[in-house]
Amino acid sequence: MSHLPDLISDLALILISAGIITLLFKWLKQPLVLGYIVAGLLAGPYIHIFPTVVDIENINLWAEMGVVFLLFALGLEFSFKKLMNVGSTAFITAMTEVITMLIVGYLIGYLLGWSAMNSIFLGGMLSMSSTTIIIKAFDDLGLRNQRFTGIVFGTLVVEDLVAIIMMVLLSTMAVSKDFAGEEMLGDILKVIFFLILWFLVGIFIIPAFLKKVRKLMNDETLLIIALRLCLGMVVVATKTGFSAALGAFIMGSILAETVEAERIEHIIKPVKDLFGAIFFVSVGMLVDPSVLGQYAVPVVIITLVTIVGKAFFSSFGVLLSGQPLKTSIQSGFSLAQIGEFAFIIAALGVSLKVLDNFVYPIIVAVSVITTFTTPYFIRLSSPFAGWLYEALPDKTRDFLDRYSSGTKTINHESDWRKLLKLYAGKILINSVLLTAIFLLSTRVIYPSLDEKFPAMAMWGNIIMSIVTLILMVPFLVGLVSNKNNSPELFLSLWKDNKYNHGKLVALVLFRVFVAILFISIVLIRYYHVQYGIGAIIAVGFLILIVLFRRGLNQYSKLEAHFLTNLNRREEIYRKKNPLKSSFNNQLSDKDIHLAVVPVAPCSPYAGKSLAELPLRKEFGVSIVEIIRGDLKIYIPGGSEHIYPQDKVVVVGTDEQLKAFQEKLDNELNNDDCSTGQPKEITVNSFIVDENFPFIGQSIMESDLGKRYNCLIVAIERDDNPLMTPDNDTVFEPDDLVWVVGDKNRIQALISGSTTL
Repeated sequence: MSHLPDLISDLALILISAGIITLLFKWLKQPLVLGYIVAGLLAGPYIHIFPTVVDIENINLWAEMGVVFLLFALGLEFSFKKLMNVGSTAFITAMTEVITMLIVGYLIGYLLGWSAMNSIFLGGMLSMSSTTIIIKAFDDLGLRNQRFTGIVFGTLVVEDLVAIIMMVLLSTMAVSKDFAGEEMLGDILKVIFFLILWFLVGIFIIPAFLKKVRKLMNDETLLIIALRLCLGMVVVATKTGFSAALGAFIMGSILAETVEAERIEHIIKPVKDLFGAIFFVSVGMLVDPSVLGQYAVPVVIITLVTIVGKAFFSSFGVLLSGQPLKTSIQSGFSLAQIGEFAFIIAALGVSLKVLDNFVYPIIVAVSVITTFTTPYFIRLSSPFAGWLYEALPDKTRDFLDRYSSGTKTINHESDWRKLLKLYAGKILINSVLLTAIFLLSTRVIYPSLDEKFPAMAMWGNIIMSIVTLILMVPFLVGLVSNKNNSPELFLSLWKDNKYNHGKLVALVLFRVFVAILFISIVLIRYYHVQYGIGAIIAVGFLILIVLFRRGLNQYSKLEAHFLTNLNRREEIYRKKNPLKSSFNNQLSDKDIHLAVVPVAPCSPYAGKSLAELPLRKEFGVSIVEIIRGDLKIYIPGGSEHIYPQDKVVVVGTDEQLKAFQEKLDNELNNDDCSTGQPKEITVNSFIVDENFPFIGQSIMESDLGKRYNCLIVAIERDDNPLMTPDNDTVFEPDDLVWVVGDKNRIQALISGSTTL
């Protein structure tokens, strides 16, 4: 008899329990995440009512795999492009919430008598909101098109990146037990360096590779390639001292910038759902119910601190960024929960053996409670904001109105700000690449050559220094050449004001200084020359680069290739959706936006022209586009009709769009599409005898179709084969007639034919 490995039996138990419990939670209209946790709790080693896992170590194995694929899927939804476009409001909100909740969480842990490491992890877990729970709540409440939801989603994007950095820092602190500021700063710089490096290299290589092999890829091969890239980056990340989760997230964020992102996200979803379910079930399995009863007071305290603290500090962050009070409270109340990242951070602490056993079930309990409260807090936010605004003193209301009005004015970036952002980005990117080349040369290639050929140390230094500098040349050109640093903007500032000259010269000299610094570091590393001599040689080398820069166009080609890969997905989307792209760019910070509303088959608006619909008069909204399959009708006229399955793009404020959608839903629910339609369709037959009332008549003359809501599809006559009749076919005795239609009406026809 063959032996079934414990790993397989445990996986079977996990999936069976998850399937049964989540069906119940789906019926109760509750988040599936909670169902997975309850399933894990029931199938875990602490409850013996049901079968339990055989090997507890298998739980940790499945949990680690679940984290990898969850972070990979999260990276696919993340995109560094989104991070750059979230705006100041989302950034300020996220940083305000994360920093304050880190401090509050640590203080609560300290006051409860927890250890320093438990308190730090508690702060990290409380600082992250739940993307999954918020998206489901918005969908259930029909709020995805509201203005404040854009701020919430932008905040979650920033929080995702902060969470990744936090996981790396917590891992370092847990292993080294070192809380020194300089150590943490070094870790942060190291994470940022590798994030930028991997992203740059990934964007340079992967989109081009996917484009080359696109014709060869079906869904199966694309899935294999995506998983291979994910696990490959996981290996690279762990080899360089980072977590597997970071590697999965980075590869997901790289693939998110490719044209294949939506397709990869679609085909990877079953894998993510499978391993995500396994992870959340494993979370429940690690919960000891007896601990919850023992630590009921901390659960209540931390829950209240989470809800009140996150709602208050998130709202304050949005208000601080210059948004109105109502938008701030709606955004803040939406973020008042903890979710999947809290579990991931808790699992990290458990795997590193730095969290006490009671912390994990407490965090799970807090997450479950705040998940249930989230929809109610979102509903409460709008009336609470109205009450609070009326309760505030007049001076406070006037101050808030003036403060928020600053974000509603058009604010064009100054030329100086544009130039500084451009220079900072160029210097950072080129410095990261130059540093990567230097580290590759000195830490990887040179030691390996020195080990194999120790007798050629001198020649090795010469060869490696020349190769390193040659590899650096394109990026040194990028640093010092104005050709790639917006010369038009530079010249406009130079001509604008003579007092700009000194500042502009200082910027140029700083770029030159950075380039000289990198050359000097290479020379000093391989030749051990004095700093002054190294600097002089570096200056000379840089002068040669400048003199021959016209022939050194590699950087321009590299930059053009990188920007093409980076922007290709966005360009394709802009071509497909020019109106939406332009609208978001121009009015993303205003209380007006676009919403796509599908026209249901039973919609009261279907079949009517725009002139017949009082949309602007009744709701204040306007239809700016009709999407009909691949056809897009921009700025449709009053004579244009709306048809079922159309998608209409409507523009208006949050209140106007909400009223329009509610009216559409109410009228749709009151309209019975099935009126007059057959309740059950069937195929039946009957024989034409002397009692058949229509014998000797043609199908058209009998009008059977309208009389009995049916269709004659075939007639068998004598021994002739089955024939498809036309309207002139006459019913003859002994014909076998086949008919399709309403079951009850056909029975009436057959009954009538045999009784008449």
